[in-house]
This record gives sequence, C-alpha cells and structure tokens, in this order.
Amino acid sequence: MSAPIGTARAGHLAMLLFSALVAGSFSLGGQVAAEIAPTSLNAVRFVIAAFIMGAVVWANGASVRPAFAAPWRYLVLGGLFAIYFVLMFEGLKTAPPVSAAAVFTLTPLMSALFGWLLLRQMMGARIAAALAIGATGAAWVIFRADLSALLAFEVGRGEAIYFVGCIAHALYTPMVRKLNRGEPVLVFSFLTLIACAACITIWGAGDLVATDWGALRPLVWITIAYVSIFASAATVFLIQFASMRLPSSKVMAYTYLTPSWVILWEIALGQPVPGGLVLVGVGLTVLALALLLKD
Repeated sequence: MSAPIGTARAGHLAMLLFSALVAGSFSLGGQVAAEIAPTSLNAVRFVIAAFIMGAVVWANGASVRPAFAAPWRYLVLGGLFAIYFVLMFEGLKTAPPVSAAAVFTLTPLMSALFGWLLLRQMMGARIAAALAIGATGAAWVIFRADLSALLAFEVGRGEAIYFVGCIAHALYTPMVRKLNRGEPVLVFSFLTLIACAACITIWGAGDLVATDWGALRPLVWITIAYVSIFASAATVFLIQFASMRLPSSKVMAYTYLTPSWVILWEIALGQPVPGGLVLVGVGLTVLALALLLKD
C-alpha cells in the first residue's frame, strides 16, 4: 500500500539528504584511508553514533524499554549493517574503488527484489525503468564517461566480497519495515546503532588495540567526527525514517545520486571539475529520480 503523498515526500527528502551525507564520507575517507584501519574507524564511528543517538532519544523523552521486545530484531539489523561495512572495506583491500562503486549500483535492484520477497512490494514498469536509468547514469559518473574504463571492468575476489556486503545492505532496507513493531524511528535507530557498534567492535578488536590513536593527525579526527555524526547517526535515522514511508526500491534508488554528490564534494575540496560528458550521467540520475518521485 502506498504512503500518503505528504509522508512519501518526507521520505524522499530524507533520502536526498542521506545521499549527500554518505557522499561526504567517501571524499573525506579517501584522504585518510591509509592512516587508520577501516575496522578501527568504523568501530569508533558507530560507538560515537550510538551515544549521539542515545542523547537525542533521552532529550526527546522517548521511552526505550517498550522497544526491547524481541531484541533479536536489532541484532539482525545491526548485523546486516555491520556486514556491509566490514565487507566493503575487506573488499576494498583488493578491489579498485571504481569497480567497487560499480558493484554498489546493483544494490537498488537487489533491494527491490527483497522488498517483493519480504513485503510483497510490487515494482511497476516505470519504477523498473527508473532503476535502469539510474544505474546507467551512476555507472557513467563512476567511470567518468570513460568507455575504456568500463570495458576494462573485471570481477575479482574483492568485488565478489563486496557484492556479498551489498546484498546485506539491500536486505537491510525492507527488513526495517518488516521488523518494526510501531517503535518510534529514533528509538529503533538507537538500538540498531548499538547492535551495529557491538558487532563491528568485536570484529575489529585487534585493530582497535593496535591503532596508535595519539599519532593520528587532525584530519583523521575530523573524518571520524563527520562519519560518526552525519554519515552514521544521521543516515541510520534517515534511512529508517524513509523505509517506513517508501518502498525499498525507491529508498535504495537514492544511492544512484551518491557518485554525483561525491563530484560536488571533490570540487568543494579543491579537486578538478569533471568533464562535460560526466555531467550526462548526473542528468540521467536526476531523470531516474524524477520518475521515482512521480506517483
């Protein structure tokens, strides 16, 4: 059943902000990736994010106790989130970022499939066309309009590992609606973050101990702060907020905008402006979203 127009619009705006915030973590993270173990960074980011979300829940006077019914639900959601982030960085050990980004464009289609399997969310011809156009536009942006780069794409071990992570990410979206039992989004997000933080902390315990935290330069701490507040606490809330208002295919379709947002972030950080051909891909992602926004 479709969400009311006003409610659906709020979900779309949430995912628009989500895609912009996620893109920032790519641009900042790319500058410090070699200076801190990915598991250490992600463990810290989700612990901080859980504390931030907990403070927001407390400030809003929301009751957490009733939401503890069937706590296994948060372990499922947090575990899926943790699997995605751990396997993403594990895959990036051998997979070039461009290839990994191309794999990520499969996520919305997989999410639509899981939405049908779990929630019987139907995908009409217009939605399918929008997802196809968005995937084409995202690939065009990712490969910077370089056909030879696209043709040279090869699926290796790292890409295969990351693909498994993308399956977890795609499954996460419909599972939010499937497992929510009327809990407020703030509380549901808070408990999911706690579970995710616990999973990644256990996974990265060795890296956490081995990291020389005192030797990290300021930009690393700025990146940790950004991904903790904006790319973790805020985005978990936004994706759960949107998942309660939009079909899974529409929620995950906004991931197609991420490469375009990354270009804007790179320009803001002083990187070269991409060529005009790349902007064709940006236009295709905008066209895809226009089709998705139309009811």
